[in-house]
Amino acid sequence: MSQPLQQILGQHLRRHREALGLSQERFAEQLGYHRTYLGSVERGERNLTLASLEHLAARLDVDPLDLLRP
Repeated sequence: MSQPLQQILGQHLRRHREALGLSQERFAEQLGYHRTYLGSVERGERNLTLASLEHLAARLDVDPLDLLRP
């Protein structure tokens, strides 16, 4: 069975953050989110709306679909 999309999204976000060498707190600050919220997204605990996904992708300057692809 494939991974839930929220877990895939979280893994991609964590990879972006780690590639930038940023802490969760600093990454969240740059994206305009609270650290605990971003942490729950990275762990796949949040079910984002499409609007939230679009906003997050825009802040990262990536295609929203790239955040969802396994």
